[in-house]
Amino acid sequence: MQINPYLFILPRTPGQIVWDYKNHKQFELNLEYSTRLAQLINNPKLYDDSNRVDTQLLNSGILTHSIQDTIEWGWDELSKIFHIGTKNIPCEHVPQNIHEWSKHYLDHCTEVLAAPAPGTRLTELIALPKPSCLPQGSLANVLIGRKTCRTFTDAAVSLEDLGTLLYLSLGYLHERENDVDDCLVEGLDARRSSPSGGGLNACEGFLHVQNVSGLEPGFYAYHPVDHALSFVNPALDSPLGQLLCGQHFINNLPVGLFITSRFDKLWWKYEHSRAYRMAFVEAGHISQTFQLVATALGLNTWLTGALADDQVEALLGLEDSAEQPLFFVGCGKSDGQVMCEELKALLSSQELAQ
Repeated sequence: MQINPYLFILPRTPGQIVWDYKNHKQFELNLEYSTRLAQLINNPKLYDDSNRVDTQLLNSGILTHSIQDTIEWGWDELSKIFHIGTKNIPCEHVPQNIHEWSKHYLDHCTEVLAAPAPGTRLTELIALPKPSCLPQGSLANVLIGRKTCRTFTDAAVSLEDLGTLLYLSLGYLHERENDVDDCLVEGLDARRSSPSGGGLNACEGFLHVQNVSGLEPGFYAYHPVDHALSFVNPALDSPLGQLLCGQHFINNLPVGLFITSRFDKLWWKYEHSRAYRMAFVEAGHISQTFQLVATALGLNTWLTGALADDQVEALLGLEDSAEQPLFFVGCGKSDGQVMCEELKALLSSQELAQ
């Protein structure tokens, strides 16, 4: 008998909370169960099939018959608990097509909006000057032009545009090779367009290619040192939306980028849990840079943090790895609609029925 390795225990007088953070299950144990669990943690061989408490601990998943493989992570348990505990969003049913997704999403929004929204902060306001006139082609115009779209055409993205996107988002910029502080050690002197905690460049990128001129559909890893791709896995048999928690409106997105983080790089330099925050900050920087470059190239963008983590990790070759996917951003040609046609039709039918 073994103890589930994905547990943490919180004291909550008069008992304790045991959280199976991998499987999103929570249990409240009284003194009898807490005492027995402590005994079994000290010596799992004490497990007794005839003991009612022991069998209930086994049936709940707190105990397990087999040794479970644990993810390669490093020393930092606090960030590991948070990361694994927020993977694989628990849901009763993943939408299998765009119509199911539209109904599920609309029902969710209706439920949320039935409750009052959090209030705004009340404070004395100081008026600011209106923004000055923005020059054509400026960064400000790209910022204003960027928006999240949910309808994409079947038009291909060119390999040239893809190369520009990757170089300016994740590439090590040759234009900045001389812009390096003399005090930096070798290996920490690469410069991207986005800032990175400690200069580690801990984020990496994996492409999901569906329609890029000159590239076979499939999954590719981007190598910033060489500004090159390597093939990882063939294209999906199932639609892209299945990897993104049923968001099937995105099934024909021509190209997308899974942004991952090398946690082993973070722990190598920063041996404390706060380094984990920097992984998400860096992923956010890269996501925004990708979207701005795509917008400047005349492409529309979409992004999500809703991933079927286990499936994505398997397709990217990152199972039980210290490198983990955090975010997804994609681009392509679009009519600019922020709402898919199926959701619009559902809204219209509900309005007509009222």
